[in-house]
Amino acid sequence: MGNNSRAIFSLFLVVAICAAILITPGIAHDDKTPPRSQFPPDFPIDLEKCWSSLFNTQGCVFELLKSVFSGQFGNVGVACCKAFSTIDANCWPHMFPLNPFFPPLLKDNCAHIVPNSPTTK
Repeated sequence: MGNNSRAIFSLFLVVAICAAILITPGIAHDDKTPPRSQFPPDFPIDLEKCWSSLFNTQGCVFELLKSVFSGQFGNVGVACCKAFSTIDANCWPHMFPLNPFFPPLLKDNCAHIVPNSPTTK
């Protein structure tokens, strides 16, 4: 599969994950029950928790998407690097399944941007 195909598929996957996280359950739910996760209870990794720090940092997801598709990390700012450094390494294969090299490369780049961030977790 070519790089363009991988990039398009990665973008599609990220958009699908974003949609799954951001779409709330229907209005017919009971307000007394806590909101359910979009993922099955036996799913080994809580992807919502994995992505939450990135979604809570303004512009971070966009910065990461630009980096994934361009292969350049100059778009990733300090706030996004800090948010990315809080993600458990067990999340990475599930967050970036088509580009397993991206998280370690970004983590290394962020270690230069935010000197006190850990290089491994």
